Amino acid sequence: MRIVIGEDSALFRAGLRSLLTEVGHDVVADTPDAPSTLAAVLEHRPDLAILDIRMPPDHADDGARLAAHIRTELPDTGVLLLSQHVESRLSVDLVAAGHFGYLLKDRVLDVGDFTAALERVATGGSALDPEVVARLMVGGSTALTPLTTREREVLALMAEGLTNSGIAARLVLTDRTVETHVSRILHKLGLGETTTNEHRRVLAVLRYLESHRNLANN
Repeated sequence: MRIVIGEDSALFRAGLRSLLTEVGHDVVADTPDAPSTLAAVLEHRPDLAILDIRMPPDHADDGARLAAHIRTELPDTGVLLLSQHVESRLSVDLVAAGHFGYLLKDRVLDVGDFTAALERVATGGSALDPEVVARLMVGGSTALTPLTTREREVLALMAEGLTNSGIAARLVLTDRTVETHVSRILHKLGLGETTTNEHRRVLAVLRYLESHRNLANN
């Protein structure tokens, strides 16, 4: 996989480059700020761009704005945002089109899970940090009222980007049981058979994310 890294911490950037190279990826550029990262992405057209949410020049949401720009210019390029702290409001709009992930920087230390997240994002899937998903769960939402506790757990893991098999392993359930839960979730959220199952899963996750964003804004 060809990767561009945008990160202003030279130490973290070097460590990430080393880790990715060690597991077999090709880091075609690593850059310290949003403008140089955008230039590198447009030049190299990588499979994946890994971006710090807060980077120069503004040290605000430069990475998130850059992610949105990349999504417009290169919709098939995966974008993975990394953050020191949870900023859940930034992830909702970007996740809609897939090829998107948002993880806390600590997740890089779990190499297996981190590289699996990279693969999901680069191939069109999503990867949301468990802590982001947990933060969204706080307070509940009337839109999700029909769901049972177990169905909410399954939907939260769908939001992280896990497949049915991944959810089954996490919850120690059979694949068939998870398939049943997913089917019931889609039905209860009003997502019928009018589109592909994969698209319905994305719509369910968006319904989940949007419901919690709306709750937070009230």
